[in-house]
Amino acid sequence: MKVTFLGTGTSQGVPVITCECTVCKSLDFRDKRLRSSVLIQSDEAHFVIDTGPDFRTQMLREKVARLDAIVFTHEHKDHTAGLDDVRAFNFKQKKDMPVFARKKVIEQLKMEFGYAFSPIKYPGVPQIAIHEIDNVPFKINDCTVTPIEVMHHKLPVFGFRIGDFTYITDANHISDVEMEKIRGSKVLVLNALQKEDHISHFTLEEAIGIAAELNVEKTYLTHISHRLGKHAAVEENLPDGVLLAYDGLQITV
Repeated sequence: MKVTFLGTGTSQGVPVITCECTVCKSLDFRDKRLRSSVLIQSDEAHFVIDTGPDFRTQMLREKVARLDAIVFTHEHKDHTAGLDDVRAFNFKQKKDMPVFARKKVIEQLKMEFGYAFSPIKYPGVPQIAIHEIDNVPFKINDCTVTPIEVMHHKLPVFGFRIGDFTYITDANHISDVEMEKIRGSKVLVLNALQKEDHISHFTLEEAIGIAAELNVEKTYLTHISHRLGKHAAVEENLPDGVLLAYDGLQITV
């Protein structure tokens, strides 16, 4: 299975366009982060987790020619705003796009993209086939996807495990029961917003601590704010097996 990091950034702490911080002025391409999302490609399934505001740019950059489904972690705009751009895949693939999400997320999508769900369809609107999920495994072609419920302050959010790969973003707490679902993963992707405490996201230190507790072979940190610092400087001080992800990074699991 191949995993492509479409985006590793966040809308949290995004600076104004005139920002003069060292990260924003960096010439290192790894410091240029679009909103967090990943593309999963197995033998029979190609799907993305989340469609943030940068979804169209990410699809074009990675030359994604096929998309079988979309899976949503939660309903926040920085993870859903790009859904409208599935219409290109509708046109190319001549079918509705399967969307997997929990009930509350589906309700939010229907509010934000009401025209796509209207019984009277305007020509060219996104064609979406809703699949409601709960905290039980589901299938996308040959992939079994296991939800992992984490907390984003007071909001329940889904992470997902596919085989030996676990992806968690927008979290600051994982219960013991849900942690057990992660154990045995070879690769963990986990959010690490910044070094300072945050009300709804893991800090760098907290994310490193979870990786150590789970004893995962490799942990990639994502959902990174510019406040964390420059990629090269941060990665220099990470423990073995923990790395910063960056946009366009591809790994095989």
